Amino acid sequence: MKIHEKYLARELYFSIFLVLLALLALYAFFDTIESLKDVGRGQFGVSHAFGYVGLRLPGRIYELMPIAVLIGALYALSNFARHSEITVLRASGMSTGAFLLILFKVAGVFAVAALLLGETVAPVAERAAQELRVKAIHNVVAREFTSGIWVRDGQAFVNIRSATPDARLEGVRIYQFDEKNRLRYVLDARAGEFVDDAAQGDGGTWRLTDVVRTVLGEHGADAVEQFRDAPGAWVEREAETRWTSALSPEIISVLMVAPERMSLISLVTYLRHLSSNNQNTGRYEIALWKKFFYPAAALVMMALALPFGYAHSRMGGVSLQIFGGVMVGVVFHMLNALFSSLGVLQAWPPFAAAIAPPALFLLAATGMLWWVERR
Repeated sequence: MKIHEKYLARELYFSIFLVLLALLALYAFFDTIESLKDVGRGQFGVSHAFGYVGLRLPGRIYELMPIAVLIGALYALSNFARHSEITVLRASGMSTGAFLLILFKVAGVFAVAALLLGETVAPVAERAAQELRVKAIHNVVAREFTSGIWVRDGQAFVNIRSATPDARLEGVRIYQFDEKNRLRYVLDARAGEFVDDAAQGDGGTWRLTDVVRTVLGEHGADAVEQFRDAPGAWVEREAETRWTSALSPEIISVLMVAPERMSLISLVTYLRHLSSNNQNTGRYEIALWKKFFYPAAALVMMALALPFGYAHSRMGGVSLQIFGGVMVGVVFHMLNALFSSLGVLQAWPPFAAAIAPPALFLLAATGMLWWVERR
């Protein structure tokens, strides 16, 4: 690597890391303020609040990576232009393509880092954060296995085969124990839907449909008198029943990691499950395609930063360009969320909904480079 390439890369790395740390500190501060509102609910304390925020940091880094690349590159390029270093490099024969290649090498490191972070650390940390919060606030212990979500609800252990983002349950099985830890009954329901909030405390009432209850021994409250104390078991069937539980839609939603925070393997596995059960897969397909394109956003942001560096003398100082970079980053973040939602609502092809934001910004970067080169 040539000396000028090492110099440019070093300055870019330093600026991007500095911006990433600043953005991470800012988001961590707001997350802490938001988390402190839950202090006092259940057993949730200050230590839980900081632990929750800390576990969410890997996901925040993944989200902020493209914005940090854009703002950091803008800051570094603005400094180069202010000291006439870009002018010297271009006068010495460095083409725009060669400059972009150096920028893409730096951005590629952050793209790979985002990909690895989004596939390994972030999903695990996000799930641990949600489980920490749920356990502390609602006194509900939950884990997810290949058989679905397992939740401890007082004297009951609940297995939910699958749950949708709007907290509709499918394949509910409840193992109800008494105070002496003896199994009272096993209840199976095809589906569950939240009805209303509990009159007091957390949780609420769920309507379970296609219910099959296997009652054991003397625990059958509705059993015939002469069989109530018998050691055997019998089956009761109901088209519908109500189930009051500490579980709520809030708990169900946080037990499920958002599709954008899931790993590729988890997304593919869950997509297969949804397809086999004839459920809508639009949101998860968009999230899957975004997993492929999101790391490339760092490259797009770097290409978008170069025209600002070239046009430094006509666009004001560093502060103005940093402000512009922040606004561009905010717009990119909003467009990502907007196209994901529109893709689900309008049934757009998942590939198109996922690639649209980075494609639009790449087109904008190309147009800006063309405009700057002509001037």
